Amino acid sequence: MMSQHRLADGRVTRPGSINLFKKVFAMSFTDHLSKVFSNPFKRVSTMSFSLPDLPYAYDALTPYMSRETLEYHHDKHHLAYVNNGNNLLKGTEWEGKPLEQVVVGSFGKNTGLFNNAGQHYNHLHFWKWMKPNGGGKIPGRLESKIIADFGSVDKFKEFFIQAGVTQFGSGWCWLAVKDGALVVSKTPNGENPLVHGAQPILGCDVWEHSYYIDYRNRRPDYLKAFIDNLVNWDYVDEMFEAALKK
Repeated sequence: MMSQHRLADGRVTRPGSINLFKKVFAMSFTDHLSKVFSNPFKRVSTMSFSLPDLPYAYDALTPYMSRETLEYHHDKHHLAYVNNGNNLLKGTEWEGKPLEQVVVGSFGKNTGLFNNAGQHYNHLHFWKWMKPNGGGKIPGRLESKIIADFGSVDKFKEFFIQAGVTQFGSGWCWLAVKDGALVVSKTPNGENPLVHGAQPILGCDVWEHSYYIDYRNRRPDYLKAFIDNLVNWDYVDEMFEAALKK
């Protein structure tokens, strides 16, 4: 005879029915969770900005960029752009659009959203434009293009540093591809070459929070350290090749 079990409420049931109940409950609960959580998580991942992890340790860029600078810059400033951007993105025509479309579309139309989306875009790449033991040899085709368009690598570096030094107040200096040519430019605040029909492949943040802890008011020294010792030329080259295909 099959054994029976008494439940807490006094009902009697067989083991088989308990197992069946467990299976049905587990399936129903799993299905319920998938309906409640899966789609919203998926939706959020495509509609919101998120703070990436740094691709290196906080102290990996010393002595050219300190741990303290990265902690403040990444964990506080970039996080603020992410949080503010998410709040400003809700309910707009750009909600759910790729980040580049948000940046270009909101330029001149929604200043608050543009400022934060632009800065989020800029910083997503800024962290990747640097690496420990950076600088050094530039990959072949990119180096040839730099020489063709600027005369020499040293000339390019001079133009790049000068763009950053002469940017009044907060902003960025850039190397970008426009109409098949490499161009150096500067932009205020969170603006970037995307809104001027160019594809950025290298940028340096010249907001004071980027360098003041380490360099105080010596922006030229910061820019020289960036271009000579921090740039991840492999990532710049990756963006260069992608830009040529657009």
